Amino acid sequence: MDLAYYPGCSLYQSAKLYNHQAKLIFGRLGLHLQEIEDWSCCGATSAGKINDFMAVALPARNLGIAESTGFTELVIPCSACYSRTIVAQKQLQDFPLLKNEINIELSKKVKGSIKISSTLDVLKRAVSSSKFGTIPLQKLENFKPACYYGCMYTRFPYDVPVSDNVENPQGMETVLEAIGVRALDWNYKTLCCGASSVIYNPDCAFDLMAKIMRDAVSRGANCLVVTCPMCQMNMESQQDHFCEKHGIKERLPVYFITELMGMAFGFSKKDLQPAESLFIDGMDWTQLCGDSV
Repeated sequence: MDLAYYPGCSLYQSAKLYNHQAKLIFGRLGLHLQEIEDWSCCGATSAGKINDFMAVALPARNLGIAESTGFTELVIPCSACYSRTIVAQKQLQDFPLLKNEINIELSKKVKGSIKISSTLDVLKRAVSSSKFGTIPLQKLENFKPACYYGCMYTRFPYDVPVSDNVENPQGMETVLEAIGVRALDWNYKTLCCGASSVIYNPDCAFDLMAKIMRDAVSRGANCLVVTCPMCQMNMESQQDHFCEKHGIKERLPVYFITELMGMAFGFSKKDLQPAESLFIDGMDWTQLCGDSV
């Protein structure tokens, strides 16, 4: 089955790993991600802070491109891109004059016909299908993950239709259970990690990250699992900084959910990530998964 795919800026920069793994895992599930041509930045959180019109117009351009391909579903892995795009689509539906104003400038017009799905939307559907039961799985016995969703996947600036409980999302837990991994229950799965404020207000961001880390560790987690590129980057790359600042001795690897699925599907380390990424702050990537991959 072919699906339109909008990777967004992060998956071509800080989250190249996620882009690679998403295509790999979806392929194993019989789903082909067809990247839309000539896509552009959706504006993410920045556009909404400075220009309401551009916050809708930027993702509208990508929607027009996706709809022109004839696909019925658009998959967006980045939580910020997903939020920005699904909000824009709903606003275009609710405000016809705005839609007309934006469409005048677009070569490929927005019709509002395409379904927008997150990575988890598609993965939840896939693991509940009969075909999933035919895929051989490796046991991942050593994992005790805390599923960290962050704020962009759960808090929207506009009323939009979403498939998960925004107060207590269960999408990652459902997918992990399907591959034999039981996630822990904890308090801070939707707390903001500070996002880009780590650049201009690191103390605030470090405080938020420390709360997330401390609660995950207190529940017995030995890793965090995410779908948001910003959350993954903050919680991993800033881990030593915020842990030292707040006196947290423990360190946890931060995996994209596609990484655990790849391990369960039997992909090798080389298949799942480039050699230079096999070590996280001196921790061997195989420490948790052992010799099974």
